[in-house]
Amino acid sequence: MKTRVAVLAGGRSGEHDVSLRSAEAIAQALATWPNKYEVVPYLIDRDGKWRPGPILPEPGSNPGIDVVFPVLHGTFGEDGTVQGLLELADLPYVGPGVLASSLCMDKEAMKRVCRERSLPVVDWVTVYRDQINAEAIASRFDFPLFVKPANLGSSVGISKANDLSELRHALHLAAQYDHKIIVERTIVGQELECSVLGNEKPIASTPCEIVPSRDFYDYEDKYVLDQAKTLLPANLTREEIADVRRIAVEAYQALGCEGMSRVDFLLDRGSGQLYINEVNTIPGFTSISMFPRMLEHDGIAFRDLVDRLIQLALSRQERKRQTKFTR
Repeated sequence: MKTRVAVLAGGRSGEHDVSLRSAEAIAQALATWPNKYEVVPYLIDRDGKWRPGPILPEPGSNPGIDVVFPVLHGTFGEDGTVQGLLELADLPYVGPGVLASSLCMDKEAMKRVCRERSLPVVDWVTVYRDQINAEAIASRFDFPLFVKPANLGSSVGISKANDLSELRHALHLAAQYDHKIIVERTIVGQELECSVLGNEKPIASTPCEIVPSRDFYDYEDKYVLDQAKTLLPANLTREEIADVRRIAVEAYQALGCEGMSRVDFLLDRGSGQLYINEVNTIPGFTSISMFPRMLEHDGIAFRDLVDRLIQLALSRQERKRQTKFTR
């Protein structure tokens, strides 16, 4: 009997179109397993309407679904909200659970957890939409600075500020996307990514390096210009590659991730210090996405990766059934 996989795509975030491309690639991969999987497409449009209808938050109320593959990048999909719905529905699903998803989406919360585990993160300050004070921030760090909405993906709303005027503009831009804003000192060096796969015993891929075509790897560079370069494997020493892989797994476990995540790093070429930049719990699955490409480099083909992720979701659900929720 085929396993019915609900591929959940779209969403209300600014990454709606990226989600659709990722979902199409996943559906095509599942189609290569014609005797094993049946794709059940679900679309959430930009207004939050579900097509053909919503997944209901009651156990046993979604008989046409065996497992869910959420491909909702960003807000209202990668932040624990949809994961909470699927927990209520008692449906197995691909990717990290509620807590890990929400922690990784919130850049400040992610940094705090990693710092508590003595994992390296870039120095930062948190400001709020109604308490913006560019002068106070400028007194703490040297320019240039990076300004980011705390809860958003794909570099939406992120700016690099080279002076006080640019910092003011960057803060107000970020405030349009979130009430909480992260300001970080700039790390001059390499941008690195590393895929992590698994539940209790995760594995880390060979890392890649992103070489932006612009001042930094922004939304246009990721999805529009198609001019950024990727080096796989990254231009690192053997010891540096080992460090990236080790810290990627440590961050993944510290944040409680399961199934999959992509851990992004910055390597300061002046000091040689490696920093965790972000953790993406539903990374892209498009033709240019590095999460599947890094794992493919290590011998896990795209179709096999999709299959393994579904099996990890089903395995986690079996483990959950061994847990008592009532007396």
